[in-house]
Amino acid sequence: MTVLFKNGSVYNNAERRFVKADLLAENGVVVDPAYTGEVPADAEIVDCTGRYLLPGLVDVHTHGRSGYDFNNVDAEAVTALRKSYAKAGTTTLMATLASATMESLENSIRFIGENRETEAGKATLAGVHLEGRYLNPKRRGAHATELLYPLDAVELEGLMRKMLPLPVHVSCAAEMEGGEAFVKTAVRLGATVGMAHSDATWDEARRAVEWGVTSFTHTFNAMKPVHHREPGNAIASLMTDEAWTELICDGEHVHPAMIALASRAKPKDKLVLITDSMEAAAMPDGEYGIAGLPVIVKNGRAVNSDGALAGSTLDLFKGLTNFMKFTGRTLEDTLPCATSNPAEMVGIADSCGSLAAGRRADIVMVTDRENPAIESVWVLGERI
Repeated sequence: MTVLFKNGSVYNNAERRFVKADLLAENGVVVDPAYTGEVPADAEIVDCTGRYLLPGLVDVHTHGRSGYDFNNVDAEAVTALRKSYAKAGTTTLMATLASATMESLENSIRFIGENRETEAGKATLAGVHLEGRYLNPKRRGAHATELLYPLDAVELEGLMRKMLPLPVHVSCAAEMEGGEAFVKTAVRLGATVGMAHSDATWDEARRAVEWGVTSFTHTFNAMKPVHHREPGNAIASLMTDEAWTELICDGEHVHPAMIALASRAKPKDKLVLITDSMEAAAMPDGEYGIAGLPVIVKNGRAVNSDGALAGSTLDLFKGLTNFMKFTGRTLEDTLPCATSNPAEMVGIADSCGSLAAGRRADIVMVTDRENPAIESVWVLGERI
C-alpha cells in the first residue's frame, strides 16, 4: 500500500522544526519525508493542507489504560490495549510491569510476547519495561512491600531470558546490596537500566551510572527528597548529562515549577515524557487497581489505600501539551521528549520515534501548533 501525504508540514526531529513537504509511505514504512517525485499511480492521496504531521508518540513507561493492566492480561486484553493507545496517538510503547509474583510476571511476559506482532490499527508493543520487584522498600510508592525482592542477578537473568529477544528496560534501586552485579547483568544481556524507587545518595546514584544505569525513572517521584547537603538521586538525574530523565507531566506527580526546572537543567535530547498510566486512563472515576492492588480514582487522580499516588490517568499527548504549558516551550521543541528521546532511551529508534526514511509510518496529524489537538492517527500508513 502506497500513501502520499501532500501539502503538509512534516516534523523533522533532527532539526526540531516543521518542513513544508510531501511524505511518501509504502507498505507501512516512510520512504521519503520530503518527496518531490511524481505521484505514484497506485497511491492513496491524503490532503494535509494546513495540517502538521508528527511522529507517533512513544511511551516507555505505562502500565495500562482503558480498564486493562499489563500485569493481568490475556490475548484479548493486549489487543484492546494496543488499539486504545493508538487512538490516543501513542503508536509505540513498552508494556510496563509493576511488582508481582514471579508466576504473574512470567504469565504477563508470555501474553505480551505472543500478541505483539506489528499490524495496522494497533500500537506497536516494542518490548517490556520491568519496573517492579527490584525496588527499595523505603521508596516503594504504590508497590506492595511483600512483592519486593532483593537485587538477585541470577534471578534477573532467568527472567530476562524469558523476555528476549524483546527489547527490555529494567528499573531498579541500584544502591541496594548486589546492585553492581544486577545492573551489569542486565546490560550484558542487552537491557537498558533505569534507577527507580530508590533512596540513593548523590554518590550512589553516580556510581550506578558508572555501572551502566542510563536513565532515572519518573524523576522526583519515589526518590530521596532534595537537600542542599545531600542532593540525592533526583539532582543526580538532572545533573547527569549522559543519562535520560523521565518526567510525569500530569500536574499531580510533579509540580509544574519542578518540570520547568528540569527542562532548564537537562540537555534537550535527554528529557523523556512518560505517563506511568494505569488501567483507569481513558476511564471514568471509580475503583480500579494496579498490579492487583486496589486504587481509587477521583477527579482523575489515582491513589492507593495509603493515599500514595498509584500511577496516573494521563495519556502521552496530554503530557506533551502539559509540558509545553509548564515550560513555555514550543511544540517543535517539545516533540522529541515524547518521540525520538524515549525511543533512543530504550534502543528502538531505528524503527520509530521520527518520520525519517525507514521508520514505521506512524503519524499523528494536528491542525494547530500553539494549542495542538489530535485530528487523525495513522498506524503503518493506515488511518485509524
